[in-house]
Order: sequence, then structure tokens, then C-alpha cells
Amino acid sequence: MAVVSSLPLIPQEINPIRYPGTEISEMMASGSEIMEESPPRPVQVVEEKMYIAVGKDIKESTSVLVWALRNAGGRKICILHVHEPAQRIPMMGTKFPVSQLEVHHVRAYREVEREEMNKLLRDYKTKCSRAGVVDELHIEMNSIEKGIVELINQHGIRKLVMGAAADKHYSRKMVEPKSKKARYVRQQAPMFCHIWFICKGQLVHTREGRSEGLSASPNSETGQPRNWRSQSAAELSQLTIDPHKLTSSCPNMHRVSTFSSDDSRGETPRSSLGAEESSVYSDDISRSPSRTSRTSCSSVDMPDVLALIPVSSKEDHHQFPPIVLQEGRMNDELYYQLEQSMAEAETSRREAFDESMRRRKAEKDAIDAIRRAKASENLCAEELRQRKEVEEALARGKIELEQRKQQVGEVTEELRIALEHKSSLESQIANSEQMVKDLEQKMFSAVELLQKYKKERDELQKERDNALKEAEELRREKAGATANRLAPEFFSEFSFSEIVEATSNFDLSLKIGEGGYGNIYKGQLRHTQVAIKMPNSNSMQGPSEFQQEVTVLSKLRHPNLVTLIGACPEFFTLVYEYLPNGSLEDRLCCKDNSPPLSWQTRIRIATELCSVLIFLHSCNPYSIVHGDLKPANILLDSNYVSKLSDFGISRMLCQKQFSSNNTTPSWITETPKGTFTYMDPEFLATGEITPKSDVYSFGIILLRLLTGRPALGIAKEVKYALDKGNLKNLLDPTAGDWPFVQAQQLAHTAMRCCEMNRQSRPDLASDVWRVLERMRVSCGVPPLLMNSEEDCQIPPYFICPIFQEIMQDPHVAADGYTYELEALKGWLDGGHNTSPMTNLKLPHCNLVPNRALRSAIQEWLQQR
Repeated sequence: MAVVSSLPLIPQEINPIRYPGTEISEMMASGSEIMEESPPRPVQVVEEKMYIAVGKDIKESTSVLVWALRNAGGRKICILHVHEPAQRIPMMGTKFPVSQLEVHHVRAYREVEREEMNKLLRDYKTKCSRAGVVDELHIEMNSIEKGIVELINQHGIRKLVMGAAADKHYSRKMVEPKSKKARYVRQQAPMFCHIWFICKGQLVHTREGRSEGLSASPNSETGQPRNWRSQSAAELSQLTIDPHKLTSSCPNMHRVSTFSSDDSRGETPRSSLGAEESSVYSDDISRSPSRTSRTSCSSVDMPDVLALIPVSSKEDHHQFPPIVLQEGRMNDELYYQLEQSMAEAETSRREAFDESMRRRKAEKDAIDAIRRAKASENLCAEELRQRKEVEEALARGKIELEQRKQQVGEVTEELRIALEHKSSLESQIANSEQMVKDLEQKMFSAVELLQKYKKERDELQKERDNALKEAEELRREKAGATANRLAPEFFSEFSFSEIVEATSNFDLSLKIGEGGYGNIYKGQLRHTQVAIKMPNSNSMQGPSEFQQEVTVLSKLRHPNLVTLIGACPEFFTLVYEYLPNGSLEDRLCCKDNSPPLSWQTRIRIATELCSVLIFLHSCNPYSIVHGDLKPANILLDSNYVSKLSDFGISRMLCQKQFSSNNTTPSWITETPKGTFTYMDPEFLATGEITPKSDVYSFGIILLRLLTGRPALGIAKEVKYALDKGNLKNLLDPTAGDWPFVQAQQLAHTAMRCCEMNRQSRPDLASDVWRVLERMRVSCGVPPLLMNSEEDCQIPPYFICPIFQEIMQDPHVAADGYTYELEALKGWLDGGHNTSPMTNLKLPHCNLVPNRALRSAIQEWLQQR
């Protein structure tokens, strides 16, 4: 009978969840079959699993998978993945931080991320299906490298394969991982984990795991302490074996005896295996999943014990010593406890599996519920939007209904008022008919009275004619005394307080222009709308220009001269009539989007300007030269009738002072003043100014009216166009369709006026006026300054404001207007002391004859 000398070591790893329990008899039979193999084959140590860390990019992780599958060495493959939740969630075409979104939006997006992760893991498992991948391991963390280290610690991972860097960074010289994640895992992973770092399918670096013995490994998969594995063979050798128990519990024990190679010598099978092979064999049984069902019994050391019992012991079991029988009973208890533990583990595994399936189903149901909830939210939002639109439409309908009701009420009220008005009108018509009858009676009486007044008027007319003859004789007697002196100045003087009040303390909103003299304001002075010219500190003109303006405009009256109403001598302020259409310069430039002037209006303005220049140049005994003739100094009234203004630098030339050629009056100055582009070149060169200087400026204005272009260089452009025959291209298109013949005639006249030599310039009265007057008539422009059909042939300034007849002896009164002398005396002698035009106080004296107007009336009468 063989004596048990030693017992095998108990395997140090049993995982009841990974290796389901079987019947003890099957384990023993399986173990006997294994031990009957002769000779025994060395068993290779195989680790349980090889974990492969994969990322979101399957293409990038393929090389790691391929390497791991080729070098698995029979190990199971487990996919390891760390899911990193997005910190910015896409929404409405952009990405928002998680902290700025609502919880249900974040939760829904996280569910979508988890679905994508599960799909990714399924794709990985599909690629590795032939290698027998049966498990996956994943975790959700904000850092991938920390997640890998966390999984290693939680699950005691001993074998790990992961990428060293992106495939594009691979080089043959690479000897260690380059990516931050790989370096972090290499430094922070527990030392018992063996890690291979792969790049582009090549092993770059290996971090060896340092094992201090299997019993010192970190948390096992079951998570329970395994103190029973630390039992030594010496402790088990003290057990006694009961052959009856062994025979009864393991009926096939006699098959194990054949495992002995030499019974006669009493050597045990364990004696034929070295200590190292025994340890390897025990470790192989505990680790190999393919042999779990066959070797689960031997993992509790029963095969080794049975191998020590010879075959004859089945018949002579009564010869076993008591220690062996006692050891058999103890093994029965161990088998029973092991079987119970394995059954409980199997039950726990199945319950865990069922629980996992229920959780997956619950998660799937939760995802479906979230999707349905999201769809319900979208549907609810759509319904809310539609409801809001319906409510808005209903509100608009209510508002429209209220408006309609209000309109009906207003129409009803208007109808009532109209009916009342109708009844009132009917009563008024009845009254009017009665009044008509009464007026007819009065009219008959008035006709009789009118005939009587006509007779009296004829008699008075005769008396008037006689009085006019006497007045003419008196005028001739006084003409000699006043021929060589200027007429006194007649204008109203205003106080500065009136000026301030008229301009609302010089309010900028009333400012309508500015020039070299100062600013121009629109104001209301003595119930009359006026334009007030106020000098400023930077004014280029001073008291001399003020006095010159007053001297000229207070003595002259012409339809195309601006009317000087008065002045404030204390502050050198001038008061003019207000002209609403601004200056000709503003209209040519279409300032404030004003409509452009038509070509007919431009021809009329040219004719009016020529008329007033003839009037100024022919004054006696002093000829007046404007000296600063330009569109900015030509103002337009409400009917676009031109008015010449700004006589501050004008010159009054005595008819006895002739120029160097002894043909025209002249004035010589050392500092020529005016606007450069309109100034006579000879005046600029010599300082001598004559009426011909105004003719040059008039020619430039004609060219501007014709073309609408700036004054600088305009004469050269028109001359070049006339020489090339393309004048039509220079005509201002905003003025309308110019008649080409008249436009060409006007251009030639203007070019003659712009001659450099003043002797070559035409005379305005004898030459230019005839051209412009014929052009005005041929183009259908209305006669100059017409009032009505009855007076179409009589200029209005020839008409006396009192008699409404052509004046024979025009005189200028203190109000600045020209009257027939006899009519004005009759007005004053009749008890009136105010002006018939301005209602201002009018002195009885200081009447000045208007010789220029009288000459114009006589010339006009002779022409007709």
C-alpha cells in the first residue's frame, strides 16, 4: 500500500462565474481521463484575456486590433473603450457649452452618444468575431487616459494592447509611445499590468508587468478574498484519507490507478512530474477556459490524491490507515462545499445575466421613451406655434373688426353731419335767391350811379391832364438842380432789437445761406417776411461794402433787382425782400433735390439778367458795374423770376471817366475783388473795371445755363465742342430737349461775351438783347414778367400801384416803391399817411424821380 508523501498545491484561481460547476462524478471521470494520458504533455500557460484599447476611429484602431489578434496566443480578446462625453453640443448650426443648455437637451444628446458608442463597439466585435471575442468593457469619463487607468484598476487587467501614436506619426526609429494618452497610461497604470504599445501594426514599446505572485494580484473578478488558496501542501499533508469515503464518493477511482507508471516501486504520478511541472499543470487547469468542464474536480486536488492510491487498494481498503480514511471524509466535505459554491456561483451568474438583460431592455425602453418624449415635445411645440399663430390671427381679426366698427360709426356721424349741412344749405339757397333779387335791384341803381361817376371821372381826367402838364413843367425846372447829384437814400431803419426778434435771436434753423458779407436769415419783420443779411466777425466785407449796397439799392428799382427794404446802420445789417427759391446756383446744382430748371426757364432768366444789366449800365449820371456777377448772387422768387443782388463791391462810374480806349467808363483799383472763375481777365491783369467786365461774367453764366457744368474751364470746353461739332453732347440733359439751333446760337453769343479782349465783346443793349429777345419769342417763352391775358404786353413794373395804369412820371417814395407822381400826391393829400404797399408810415416829402424807369417806359412805348 502506497503512502501519501505529499499533496498537490490547491490552484490559486477559481472563478465560479467564468467556470460553471458540474457534477463531481463527471469531474472525477474527466480528471481520470486526463491523468491516464501517458506520457503527460507539458501544458502552456495562457492568460485569461487580452484587453485591446480602441478609440472612436475604427480605421485608426485597425492596426492595433490586427496586431493583438495575431499575437493573442489563444487568449480571449476583450474590447476596452473609454467614452468621452462631448462638452459642447451642436444645436441650430453651432455648438453650445453643456452648462448653457437645459437638462433634457443634454440628456437626450448623451443618449445619442451612447447609442453611437454601442454601435461602434458592435462594429469592433463584428471585425473580431472570428477570433472569438465574447466581451466588451467600457467606461464614461472626461479623460480617455484616466478612464483606461481606472478600468485597469477596477478589473485587475494584466494584459493590455493600445496605440502608441497615430499611424501617420509612425517611423522606424520610434522606440516609445508619443501620444499623451499612451505616455500617461504607461506612467500611471498599475505595475501588475503588462502593456504593449502599437503603431501602424508594429510593436513600438512594451511595459513589462511586475507580478509578486498570483496571490498578490489586485481585485479578483469575483471581488471576494481567497484565503483558502494560500493553504500550503504541508497543511494538507496532515489530512487522513478514508478509503470508504473515497470509494463511495468517487466510484471511478480505480480508473485513476492506471495513471501510475510503476506500482511495484510505489512511485506516485506526482513523483514523475517535477515541482515546476506540477505548478504549471495546476495553473493551466485553473486558467484554461477550454478545459474547465473536464478539470473542475481536479482543481480541488482530488486527482493528485487518487493518483497516490494503487489499484489493489480497491479490494484491500480495510488496510488503509486511519489517517487516510479521515482525509477522505474531509475531502467529501470539501467536494460538497465546492459543489454548493459552484452551484451558487452559477445561480448568481444566471441572475446577473438576467439582471443585465433586464437592464438593457430597460435602457432600450428608456431610450425609446426619450425619443417619444422628444417627438412629443416637438409636436407640442408645433401645436403651440400653430396655436400662437391662430391666436395672433384672431387678435388681428378682432382689431380689424373694431376698426370696421369705428369706421362705421365715423361714416354714420359724417352722414348725419352731411344731412344737417344739406338742410342748412337748402335754407341758405333760399336766402340767397332772395338776396339775388335784392341785389339785382341794387345793381340797377349802381349802374345808374356808375354812369354818373364816369361823367365825373372824365371831368377829373381833364383836370388831371392839366395838372400833369403843370407838374412836368415844374419837374423840368427842378431837373437842372438835381442833375449832378445823387438822389437821397430811401429805406427804413430798424433797431437791432427788431432784428434780433425777427430772427429769433439768430436761430440757426432760420439760417438760409451765407456769403462773403455774412450769414443770411429768414425772418418776420413788421408783419413782413424778409431776408436779413447779418455780418459776422470773419466777414470779408465791412462798412464800405454796407454803404455801397445801401447807396445802390436804395436809389434803384427794377423788376430784376432785389428790393432793399431797410437796414440797421448800427450793426451794418441789411433787410431784403424774401425770395423762396434761393439762388440760381442752388437750382443749377439741384440743391435739396429741387427739380431742375427747364431750358425755357433758363432762356427767360438769361433775358431777365441781360435786361437788368442794361438798366444798371445805362443809369445817369453814374453807370453801375456789379463787379461780382455769378449764379450765387442771382436769386429766384416763387415764380422763378430772377433778382440780382449783392452790390457790396459794385462800382458807380461817372460818364466822364472813360477807360484807356476812351469808349466806356472805367474804375481802376489796386486789389481786384470778386469770384475768380467769373472775373474779367483784363480786370485781373490791369485792375481796370468797366461795364464790359460784367459782360464777361454774363457770358460764363450763359454757358452754365446751357451746359450745367462748373464755371472753371467751361469756355474752353464749349469752344472745343463748337469746333468739333459735338455741342449737343455738352448740353445739360436735365433741362429737357434743347432746340439745337437756339442752343447753338446761345453758345456762340456766350463765347463772344467771354472773349479775352474786352473790345471784342458785344454790347448788351444793341446786340445781345436782340438775340435773346428773338430766342425767347421763337422758343415760345412767355413775355417778360407778364401778369395776365389783359396785360400780356405791359410789364408789371410799368404799372402804377395806385392808378393801375402805365406811369408817365414815375417817382420813388420812401417805402421803396415807384408810383405815378400825381397818384401818390393824391393818395397823401387824401388823408393817407401810410404806404399803399407796406402799410408803414409814409412821409409826404422826399419823392425822387425814377428816370431810368421813365426811359424804359418811353422806349417800350416807342417799340410798340
